[in-house]
Amino acid sequence: MTKFQIVAATGCPTGIAHTYMAQEALEQAAKKRGISIKVETHGQIGIENALTAEEIEAADAVIIAADKDVQAERFVGKKIIDVPVASGIRNADQLIADALDGAGKIKQSKQSVPTDKEEVAVSGIGHTIYKNLMNGVSHMLPFVVSGGVLIAISFLWGIYSADPTNAQYNEFAARLNGIGGFAMSMMVPILSAFIAESIAKRPGLVVGFVGGLIAADGGTGFLGGIVSGFLAGYVVLGLMKALVLLPKSLDGLKAIFLYPVLGVLITGLIMDFVSGPMATINEAMMSFLAGFENSSPFVLGIIVGCMCAFDMGGPINKAAYVTGTALLAQGNTSFMAGVSAACIAPPLITGFAVLFFGKYFEANEKNAGLVNFILGSTHITEGAIPFAAKDPLRVLPIMMFGSSIAAVLTYLFKVQVPAPHGGFLVLPVVTHGLLWVSAILAGSIAGGLLLGLVQKRKVAKQRMDVKA
Repeated sequence: MTKFQIVAATGCPTGIAHTYMAQEALEQAAKKRGISIKVETHGQIGIENALTAEEIEAADAVIIAADKDVQAERFVGKKIIDVPVASGIRNADQLIADALDGAGKIKQSKQSVPTDKEEVAVSGIGHTIYKNLMNGVSHMLPFVVSGGVLIAISFLWGIYSADPTNAQYNEFAARLNGIGGFAMSMMVPILSAFIAESIAKRPGLVVGFVGGLIAADGGTGFLGGIVSGFLAGYVVLGLMKALVLLPKSLDGLKAIFLYPVLGVLITGLIMDFVSGPMATINEAMMSFLAGFENSSPFVLGIIVGCMCAFDMGGPINKAAYVTGTALLAQGNTSFMAGVSAACIAPPLITGFAVLFFGKYFEANEKNAGLVNFILGSTHITEGAIPFAAKDPLRVLPIMMFGSSIAAVLTYLFKVQVPAPHGGFLVLPVVTHGLLWVSAILAGSIAGGLLLGLVQKRKVAKQRMDVKA
């Protein structure tokens, strides 16, 4: 009897934690059932453990646990279970069981024109839109992080060290600032290009990139990049459908000439038309968010704290993080300080919980909690997910509470963080760095004590039930 074989692909927007946690969960779930599985990961460093054509052909089922494009067109004729990456972490056992039961949708045929109906049937409209957006975000983040950190390092010579007319001017710092600025300036075009690429594959890439350049030039900011990306992707899809009747011999001409020329023309004209109104909306949105900081750090801190801790790396968390990076690109370094604090807190909460109440946690939980001191300190929120996944109704409110304390105090202390990532590694360039650390520790310890008490009560109840 031939052994049942599964192939899988995992990927999250940042490609740092969720991707590999889903891989491990699927591999462990398959191992329990004696099922053969190979999991391909789409992380920040690229594709690892790549699936070969032979492995895909031999597979009895395909599991895609991803919030980004993982080239699903390779799985033509295979039964596909397509879920968000978080489901790959939390529901791995069920996904393996579903694969064994023959669940999923069969990808009917390989086409030059992607079929939205098929994709919607598998994953739903909302997840499809989110996937396309996060494909852009995941490719954009390295530009933002590298540029933001270099600009932040340049501030070590003074906040005006890149200004040749100022006494603080330093030539090397100015070079760092300029290089970082170039990287940051690619944020909107890259975002737009890879949203379009996720929708229309390679033909959408150039159209999305040009649309993003127009959006950036028109002052539409991050919002313009999102609009131009989706516009470019669907313009190219429309061209694919409109030109499908052309002879097969002209396929090369379509790819190299018709799609890019017509796509750039149509997308460019539309973006030129909407850039003015969008720039106004973008400026109003940035001013609105920035205004909260000055008017009510409590309200802003609670909003940011709850958003960052609610799904820890998911769409709500990413909405806060992306807003922070967008404002950072506009020169607002205060908003990101609260976002960073709120993202750092959840893993540290689990660390303090196992440190204070270690005897109430299992050995693997204690190990994970201690490792989370490192993950949290480097701004990797996802380390807290295993704790939240086991008891979300109790754990998530605690995470949101601790993150809110950290964010509120950060805004009250008027901390400024000029880098979008890095955690405590960027402390040398943080304004009021010690107060920032104090704010994060306050929220994390408060959350850790609550989480530990909840775990203690839970264990005590379990012991009482066993005695009864």
